[in-house]
Amino acid sequence: MKVLVNNKETELLNGNSIADLAQQLKLPQQGVAIALHNRMIPRAQWAEQILQPNDSLVIIKAACGG
Repeated sequence: MKVLVNNKETELLNGNSIADLAQQLKLPQQGVAIALHNRMIPRAQWAEQILQPNDSLVIIKAACGG
């Protein structure tokens, strides 16, 4: 299934949840936020939030510095 991640087409290989996508992309356990169709999804809901083909996600990683 293909989804858009930060405006880039990405093939979701295993599973169909945000948690599956995070694992596939090897996202860190902390400092990451994910929005689905411009709505932030709490990390506690990643495993239950099922993705559909062509869903649009934005992944935001925290950055240190100034």
